[in-house]
Amino acid sequence: MRDILERASRIRLAIFDVDGVLTDGSLFIGDDGQEYKAFNSRDGHGMTMLRQTGVTLAIITGRSSEVVRIRMTSLGINHLYQGIQDKLMAYEELKQSLNLTDEAIAYVGDDVVDLPVLRRAGLAVAVADAHPLVQRHAHWRTASPGGRGAARDLCELLMEAQGTLDAMMARYL
Repeated sequence: MRDILERASRIRLAIFDVDGVLTDGSLFIGDDGQEYKAFNSRDGHGMTMLRQTGVTLAIITGRSSEVVRIRMTSLGINHLYQGIQDKLMAYEELKQSLNLTDEAIAYVGDDVVDLPVLRRAGLAVAVADAHPLVQRHAHWRTASPGGRGAARDLCELLMEAQGTLDAMMARYL
């Protein structure tokens, strides 16, 4: 765990996949073609708290959805990459634009399409119910499954490692 906390202490950018990470991976599509997703409010609050500590948040997802744009806007996430087939290319673009090294970036994924980025990131995170190959290549695995607290698990790990968790929680005591 010491290695994980050390890696987490260096993170300045946390990147999240959406389907299977911020949601449970279910896709609800109405007869009109409208797509619906369920997001966990505690994940969202964890992301908001982490952002308030100065860690930048980003999304890289293979699907495009207006509901994702709306949710990320409500969370104050400005770095949103949707409809991305080559996640590594988006990762590299984001890394360059923010002038960061791999060691300063955490990436959370759940499926094999996330592996190219996971294998590059300084802190590779698999959600609890991630594909076994993803779990094997991750530095750390969340206790919670995707869409059910996995993002909050990572946010609290990062805040704990960076010494900001107690101050964030003290606001509510």
